[in-house]
Amino acid sequence: MSKEPLHNHGVTDTHRDRLFRLSIIALIAAGMTFGIRGEIMGDLAKSFGLDSAQVGWAVGAEFLGFAISVLVGSPLCDYLGMGRLLGLSCGCFIVGAGMIIGGPKVVTPGSAAALSFLYGSWLVAGLARGLVEAVINPLVATLYPNEKTGKLNILHAWWPGGIIIGGLLAMSMHSLPWEARLATFLVPTLIFGFMLFGEKFPATERVQAGVSTGEMIKEAFKPLFIVWFLMMFLTAGMELAPGQWVGTMLSARVHFNAVLLLVYGSALMFVFRFFAGPLAHKLSPIGLLWFSALLAGIGLTAISYATSPILAVAAATIWYIGVCFMWPTMLGVCSERFPKGGALLVGLMGSAGNLSIQFVLPWMGGIYDKATEKALPVGMTLATAMKSNAPELAKAQVDAAPAAFQAVAYFGVVLVIVFGAIWLMDKAKGGYKQVKI
Repeated sequence: MSKEPLHNHGVTDTHRDRLFRLSIIALIAAGMTFGIRGEIMGDLAKSFGLDSAQVGWAVGAEFLGFAISVLVGSPLCDYLGMGRLLGLSCGCFIVGAGMIIGGPKVVTPGSAAALSFLYGSWLVAGLARGLVEAVINPLVATLYPNEKTGKLNILHAWWPGGIIIGGLLAMSMHSLPWEARLATFLVPTLIFGFMLFGEKFPATERVQAGVSTGEMIKEAFKPLFIVWFLMMFLTAGMELAPGQWVGTMLSARVHFNAVLLLVYGSALMFVFRFFAGPLAHKLSPIGLLWFSALLAGIGLTAISYATSPILAVAAATIWYIGVCFMWPTMLGVCSERFPKGGALLVGLMGSAGNLSIQFVLPWMGGIYDKATEKALPVGMTLATAMKSNAPELAKAQVDAAPAAFQAVAYFGVVLVIVFGAIWLMDKAKGGYKQVKI
């Protein structure tokens, strides 16, 4: 589908901008799957004859697929080429969507086969999304070696952009079958797939510099990278996990559909990521992450105490401004400080961030359940209250909501300490410096 390779010195400004636009369109397609999926979860349950827990488990396969493909696909950028991997991503998006749409016609709704089929469908879709992430991050780092953090933030502005586009399209098409709403994300998929024909991609920065595979692997064992890898679990946990729970845990407490906070927050992230470059230049990328962690921790704590729409929006504003720079800046710093690690280290970071959701989501749910049970009248268990739909349950859940968000807010304390220590070490050495190879 694409011709390989083109060395970076042969990439003109026009060609570089075209590859950047291709990356944006691919990320929009990935983001749209998130925005649309939130609108069709109930439809999937009805069509496949599954309950909410089963659909949630099946959809969770998307996260597993992402983690696998970004981890495996990132180093393959150097061997198979970025264009071929993006072509494979396009194919997986089409196959995954086709499986989901056609599933109810080929399996018996309510059967074990229906659950397995839906799980496998979202796994394929997750592989597609992971391959997009595996390619576009090292690609942009290669195309813009002197402004990685800024360009990666601008690129990743289109992740929430895709969520907004998908969510609004799904809402506006609510009268149409869910299959039609889901299929809309195939429009940008086909566009970036078409753009791949005849396109040339540069070799990654690591390959152009002549860094061996052995040297690349050694970078992953550097103590500072290990710290950075672990911090990715916490930054991703603060950004992504609470957003999955706001509707369930906070709506009754703040007296409106808290899912709207996701749309509002995605809009904030879309706008603010365009300003990451100047902020990183003024503060340094580490300084930007320090302030991000501080604001995210304050915002999550504040949102746990919110009891009205106005307070919820104010708290969410602080939280989203805090987390909006985290993911792309973590990737940018990784690429700037460990350039010999190439696509492998960037892939490890993306995999860590996505796996974080798998750990933090059930952890928050467990905290919420325990706090709910504690708030119930003496002698009443959570299981019996849910089974009988006891009137005391709703109030207990409202009272329990703050506990889960406050627990994640403590991630910010760890991040402020770690980022602060690295920031001070950088200042002692004359400031933040990008490593050149």
